[in-house]
Amino acid sequence: MTARYRAARDQLLALRGDHARAVREFSFPDVGDRWNWGVDWFDAVARGNDRACLTIVEQDESSRSWSWDEMARRSDQIAARLSALGVGRGDSVVLMLGNQVELWESMLAVIKLGAVVMPTTTAVGPGDLVDRMARGGARAVITNASEVHKFDDVPGDYVRVAVGGADPAGTATDGWEDHAAAYDLDVPPIDHPGTGPDDRMLLYFTSGTTSRPKLVEHTQRSYPVGHLSTMYWIGLQPGDVHLNVSSPGWAKHAWSSFFAPWAAEATVFVYNYSRFDPPALLRVLRTHEVTSICAPPTVWRMLINADLSAGPGSLREVIGAGEPLNPEVIAQVERAWGLTIRDGYGQTEMTAAVGNTPGSTVKPGSMGRPLPGCPVVVVDPITNALVTQADPGGNREGEICLDLSQHPVPLMTGYQGDEQRNADAMAGGFYHTGDVATVDADGYISFVGRTDDVFKASDYKISPFEVESVLIEHPAVAEAAVVPAPDAVRLAVPKAYIALAPGHEPGEEVARSILAHAREKLAPWQRVRRIEFYELPKTISGKIRRVELRSREDDLDATGAPQPADEWRDDQFPDLRG
Repeated sequence: MTARYRAARDQLLALRGDHARAVREFSFPDVGDRWNWGVDWFDAVARGNDRACLTIVEQDESSRSWSWDEMARRSDQIAARLSALGVGRGDSVVLMLGNQVELWESMLAVIKLGAVVMPTTTAVGPGDLVDRMARGGARAVITNASEVHKFDDVPGDYVRVAVGGADPAGTATDGWEDHAAAYDLDVPPIDHPGTGPDDRMLLYFTSGTTSRPKLVEHTQRSYPVGHLSTMYWIGLQPGDVHLNVSSPGWAKHAWSSFFAPWAAEATVFVYNYSRFDPPALLRVLRTHEVTSICAPPTVWRMLINADLSAGPGSLREVIGAGEPLNPEVIAQVERAWGLTIRDGYGQTEMTAAVGNTPGSTVKPGSMGRPLPGCPVVVVDPITNALVTQADPGGNREGEICLDLSQHPVPLMTGYQGDEQRNADAMAGGFYHTGDVATVDADGYISFVGRTDDVFKASDYKISPFEVESVLIEHPAVAEAAVVPAPDAVRLAVPKAYIALAPGHEPGEEVARSILAHAREKLAPWQRVRRIEFYELPKTISGKIRRVELRSREDDLDATGAPQPADEWRDDQFPDLRG
């Protein structure tokens, strides 16, 4: 089991820089009938290993590291304590923790027990917790003492464990076990729980950008084995120091702050800030000789507004993920650091599946090619036929899918408790991502938009992402979200909601400048006709909720409301009409 996993991992490490060969030769390993990533891989690497496994830098830039062996022993202690409290194989455990060592050791402990990890962001409220605990069948909760009050009205007979043992006022948290009690235990290495590769291991709630959060199930194989593709995309090597900017509770945190770096035997590096400070982040990554960084577009957009002149330090790999990265951001980082941000694509429902890998040509606007072992296809949503790069002059746009006939290892088992949604997602022999993309003659895939976000204006199809990519090239625009605005003549016109960059204020002059920029850079049928300066609504994972903005436009139209005070239209500027 361990040997097969290591051999597959080493094969990908050796094929770094040769994407075509990696795709041709690699297949995910058969780990046998008895497999537990925490015992069979992590512990096998960790026992007696004094190299840094996890490093956390706090807001004041103090830091602490834990070795591989320490993490193995601490997770053994947590596992023994949970077992004594009645948590066993198959039980779901909510982990609602921040970027703190207790998160990593608890996640390892739950996996080693053969129990099921339910990562949950600390941003959720009591109402969300009632839903999550019920749908996930939670048997236990581990959270900080400062968060235990959120569970006061969450019903159920579940084990309660508090990190800190008391609330911020120093009052004991009645009914809650003290997490630190585990550290007093003298326990041997945890026994293998007897799990198999198809036993469930993770339950994730999606961020709900367009609907009620879905409950995604992953197994002992799908994420731990599947994330070898993520490791290859990032370009991680043994001994690397990898910084992932992501909040705990979301799948991307597991991607790049847990499975991918530890599969590569790299150090997970965390900057645990409470308020994002670009200059501080740049200083920290240089001071600690971070070799790779993965960050969402929002962070990259803030970094390019900071001073990049001090250089990239020890950085070798710079990665963008979470949402498509606009070409202008990539260009600015390349000019400043001589490093190319490599975009990629995946979902909570799977690992990284498409990416610009090390050594590959990066095409502006493309998120790369299918990763090794990932049977990614683009499918015509009407005919269910494959859209291939070989179709001369044909329609090369369709939905990103996984070919189920090839039994994709990194794919979830399904959406729990929602048979209809699960059936829809797996219809026609494909897993349907709900994302529209184009594929070019070289097999490069470029994101167009969510199926729910793409719209028509004057009978032309509009990709919000393409328009937004042009808008953020304007120096006044920090972020933009494009949605259809009802129009009496064209039925709908593109409208951009704009978040301004520091140093710019809403007003007629900046509005005219942005509209003129859009007119110059976009095709006539893509042209932004309205902009509004507005605080963009986002999910708690940081993704823009365009569904709220579309709903707002519909409401404004239905009620006959006057033009919003901070909205500007091209017909207000005579030279921009037409």
